[in-house]
Amino acid sequence: MNETEKNQETTSRRSFLKTGAIAASAFMIVPRHVLGGSGFIAPSDKLIVAGIGVGGKGQSDIASFAKSGKAEIGFLCDVHDSRAAASVKAFPKAKYYRDWREMMDKESKNFDAVSVSTPDHNHAIQALAAMQRGKHVYVQKPLTHDIYEARALTAAAKKYKVVTQMGNQGASNDGPRIMKEWYDAGLIGDVHTIYAWTDRPVWPQGIPWPSTKAPVPSDLDWDLWLGTAPYREYVPKLVPFNWRGWWDYGTGALGDMGCHLLEAPFSVLNLKYANEVQASVGSVYVDEFRRGYFPDSCPPSSHVTLKFPKTNKTKGEVTVHWMDGGIQPERPEELQANETFGDGGNGTLFIGTKGKMMCETYSHNPKLLPLSRNKDIKVAQKFARVPGGANGHYAQWVEAAIAGYGKQEVSSPFEIAGPLTEALLMANLAIRGVDVQRKEGDRVTYPGRNIKLLWDNDAMKVTNLDDVNQFVKREYRSGWTLGA
Repeated sequence: MNETEKNQETTSRRSFLKTGAIAASAFMIVPRHVLGGSGFIAPSDKLIVAGIGVGGKGQSDIASFAKSGKAEIGFLCDVHDSRAAASVKAFPKAKYYRDWREMMDKESKNFDAVSVSTPDHNHAIQALAAMQRGKHVYVQKPLTHDIYEARALTAAAKKYKVVTQMGNQGASNDGPRIMKEWYDAGLIGDVHTIYAWTDRPVWPQGIPWPSTKAPVPSDLDWDLWLGTAPYREYVPKLVPFNWRGWWDYGTGALGDMGCHLLEAPFSVLNLKYANEVQASVGSVYVDEFRRGYFPDSCPPSSHVTLKFPKTNKTKGEVTVHWMDGGIQPERPEELQANETFGDGGNGTLFIGTKGKMMCETYSHNPKLLPLSRNKDIKVAQKFARVPGGANGHYAQWVEAAIAGYGKQEVSSPFEIAGPLTEALLMANLAIRGVDVQRKEGDRVTYPGRNIKLLWDNDAMKVTNLDDVNQFVKREYRSGWTLGA
């Protein structure tokens, strides 16, 4: 961010980078030749990255770091050898591990940064272990599985003075910056309501735990894959993708798409922590008038309403509606009958006192409504763009890590990504609350249905339904501890 932008955006939620720079000015990356002997490239020239979870999305993540030209993939770690095979082939000089703990213990002096692209339930322990060793971290969205974990990682990034980035690439797109410029120029007035929607899930949800058992694949370390989660026998098709629909491992459609679709509202309006939430969910009926009860699985669809306090960018509270499972808000009257709403399956809509604007997934392709307004927009550029947009999200983190903590801006540092993730996980509290049971003799009640949850942000607890607080900080499986 240049000096002109700093003066213009002193109240921005990203201004922490300015105030933190002084405190961080003494922090330097120790040259690799000091830590690892001769022959290593100094971090001022190359960032040595260790990848945890290097198949699927992890494969594209580490490839994108390498593509920046300023990162070297030094170590690979994955519990599933066949999933990791493409990355092993692409980076033949990188040493391969199955157990990320072993890699950390043996190799921490030989890398500068860690990329975490594992299932949601293991993000926090892996990222925190890296930060405690002074490593810069890039963590796929959502940042964590639980609210407590998100708060812990946010604090750790500041404590250990490392460069952090969450993998919501749309934060580096032009879209959020364009919409901030439009909003600051007053084109849609004061925003009071947001709608975000997705066609996810695109994996099974609202189903019972599979009864079919299968042998664990010989190239998969099932115990390590489970990590912090309760032990269960292996079932087919959970790995590598369908875990997203199970609460023990994933965070549902909100975890998959929420960071992408709510990044723009958080960025434009400086939203931070919500104070109340309510939810309704799609039901699955297993017989006449008999609603299925599948508390292990996320529901097939949901509509969640979050309330955010007034910010320095709004005149009052902001109501955010989240819809998934193909549910969409009513089309704005400004859209003509055949004009696409969002990108069709996903989108975000801002409703202000003087107009509306919308964007697609990753905050892409922002538009004022009606679409005719986009022919003659005269708003000066106020915020610097990230070279390469969403694709530049990776190089941005690499370059900031090489520069050192507080020296260069990143689009989704944990100071921003943490509160964004917490809002999504708070929405999941309301969704999970729908299935909370209380048994009194032969009578079963569902106290979390048809109510609004009130949130005490400082205490990190729901004040009017204690039953859901068990999900704020889940109990890890024996042998796994956050920060150990």
